[in-house]
Amino acid sequence: MTRVASLYLPQLPIERLRQAERPATPPEPHRPRHALPLAPIDDDPGACSVPRGGGWRPGARWARDGALGATPAPAPASIDTLPAHQRPAAHELGRRSEQAEHPFKAMSGDDGAPASGSSAFSLRHNPWGKPLILIERVGQKEMVTCACPIALDLGLAPGMPAAQARALIADLDVRDAEPEADRAFLDRLTLHAVGHWTPTACPSGVDGLWLDLTGATHLFGGEERFCRRLLRYMHRLGFTATIAIAGSPGAAHALARYSREAIIVLPPGKESEAIAPLPLRALRLAPGALTAASRFGLERIVDLYKMPRGPLARRLGLATVARLDQARGIAAEPIVPVVPFDEPRAERRLMEPIGTAEALGQVIGDLVDDLVATLQARGLGARALALSCARVDGEEQRIGLGTARATRDARHLKRMLTMRIERIEPGLGIEALVLRAPRVEMLNPVALSAGLGDEQRPPDIAPLVDRLSGRVGEGALFRIGSRESDVPERAVHRAPPLDEPQGWPKWRRPVRLLERPEALGQVMALLPDQPPRRFMWRRQFYRVVAGDGPERIHGEWWRNNRELWAVRDYFQVEVEGGARFWLFRRGDGVDVPTGDLSWYIHGLFG
Repeated sequence: MTRVASLYLPQLPIERLRQAERPATPPEPHRPRHALPLAPIDDDPGACSVPRGGGWRPGARWARDGALGATPAPAPASIDTLPAHQRPAAHELGRRSEQAEHPFKAMSGDDGAPASGSSAFSLRHNPWGKPLILIERVGQKEMVTCACPIALDLGLAPGMPAAQARALIADLDVRDAEPEADRAFLDRLTLHAVGHWTPTACPSGVDGLWLDLTGATHLFGGEERFCRRLLRYMHRLGFTATIAIAGSPGAAHALARYSREAIIVLPPGKESEAIAPLPLRALRLAPGALTAASRFGLERIVDLYKMPRGPLARRLGLATVARLDQARGIAAEPIVPVVPFDEPRAERRLMEPIGTAEALGQVIGDLVDDLVATLQARGLGARALALSCARVDGEEQRIGLGTARATRDARHLKRMLTMRIERIEPGLGIEALVLRAPRVEMLNPVALSAGLGDEQRPPDIAPLVDRLSGRVGEGALFRIGSRESDVPERAVHRAPPLDEPQGWPKWRRPVRLLERPEALGQVMALLPDQPPRRFMWRRQFYRVVAGDGPERIHGEWWRNNRELWAVRDYFQVEVEGGARFWLFRRGDGVDVPTGDLSWYIHGLFG
């Protein structure tokens, strides 16, 4: 089930201009009352009961005088002559009510749209204080491209000559339109939508976006909540917006612009009923089709439903029938998504199909040269390549490779791809080849050295790693890296072949560590600190001639409660014949909770 959202920004050019002209320096923050400078202290307050350096204390003298009756209450005329800090409060003068906001004053809704009323705009809402229009030169005329809400209320509209607008309103603010800046803002907003809302988005004209929300709205709590969040986001940016969600892009586009509602979430299958009362211009018809429709008395979309397709196409054009079917969901209207990253690629379409290894190698070499030139121009290096070969029978053969390090060495890439030509099945012939770099990294120039070439630099083994990976597989090459752990089997892991592991312990460790410690049998050893004298491993007896240890390792109690008292004593032993092993005993030989005194082999030296 397809769900498409149309985001409409009716005042995009004007509101973007307002945001661009906003002062760069933020306004001075409001200081609290206690941060304001204090008034000068009056050392001779006279008969005033106010403490020095303070404000009027409510009810201090007025309550005292009224209660004791020593001094008559001041007259209204005398109250006006008093300083502001000595005047009594309003409730002490007998006034029981004060001016307040209307309790049922309209407030902004949850969707971020202005509250309903007679008019949501006035001169005090206009950032410039007077009607504003944007004009653009079309031929020899200047035409109005956008008007603020005040100008629209005064009769100005897009498409009107600028001279006529100036004649109608004397005090008119006229600015030049910046369509390129508006398109750039829409492009940035589209990239933000692709990264945060949905992977499929594109601009819908010059005043909105299309968002393919199929299977994505559950991440935001549903379609209704997504719309409210999106409108609040646009409101924070300073833009007025409306949004509609429907089953087709045409219906969502029409409802967002002509329904006069901030949010519309149309149930599936209701597109024909929802767009029926809308005007014909909601179908994005050409001006000629709108003129012909007005000549025939067709004003709304519902007027086209009962007309036969043949006469409708003959009078209004085939594009009108296509737009009507797309809006109703009968015909598909694909959304061409914006791709945030332009993938480097090279393509060859051949006049004659090829099928030999020599011909494929030659074409692949040309593709690599073109791709390397593109990578070099953009300062990138390829970490992965994908070659697609289109056969004449319609099937496609694909091969890929990865590199251990970002590179754009054409010779190395050609050698790597040539090794994989045998995996291609040409069939009846290959007529097109495309080489892409789906994974790239920045590859900037590196200073080699400041000498005259006498320094010995270590060789770069990245090409060797790539060639070996192509033969034995990428998972067969690795290095051993270290982790933060005292337990030997947890302290190592597989690392990429070009990594430089660090943080190795100062204690000697075996070259080969078994994946899992293996139990030993028939062990003879003196407790608690002596290495074993003999043991049996894998059905073979070994007699120890030298040993070193123990190295005590405690369990990691924060990982498992069973390791709270666990202890391992490790020994390095050498047996007859020169083999050296890394053995350990569970337990310290004194306390029973530390282990059961069983012996294990964990690694081999040499």
